Amino acid sequence: MTGTSNTSDWEAQIALVWATTGSFTDAEVVGVIDALAADRPEADAAAVFERASVRDYVGLEADAEPLYRRAIELGLDENRHPQAVIQLASTLRNLGRASEAVQMLDDHLQRFPDDRWSAPARAFLALALASDGQERRALSLALATLAPSLPAYSNAVRRYALELEV
Repeated sequence: MTGTSNTSDWEAQIALVWATTGSFTDAEVVGVIDALAADRPEADAAAVFERASVRDYVGLEADAEPLYRRAIELGLDENRHPQAVIQLASTLRNLGRASEAVQMLDDHLQRFPDDRWSAPARAFLALALASDGQERRALSLALATLAPSLPAYSNAVRRYALELEV
């Protein structure tokens, strides 16, 4: 795959790589994403985000962290920004910095409590809370997030989830 400076073509190529990662080795998928990112300007936040994401995907969290931070600093669009926050927080948890992940996701959810990324953010916050020794709060959050999707007992599960917070 060769990159292009046309943004929509570039986005399509990135999407294709992510859709077909199973056909690549870890090193190959990193190489392909890096090659596509190299076709973008150095300060292209989306390209930096994709470089971070692929490193995270292959288990190179320590390499992903500064790239996530740089992408956020450069300014991501409304779709990639919450993904970068969630993925960076997950990376921090995997690096043994669960408290930092909790703070990051709490802050994000304070700013964006009901956007389309709030449920995934809550799921990763529950994981970070559990890793941070806050298992009751993690369970409460997970159940409260799950409750609206239940075909029955939604109110009961929501009430029980709130009781766990006490």
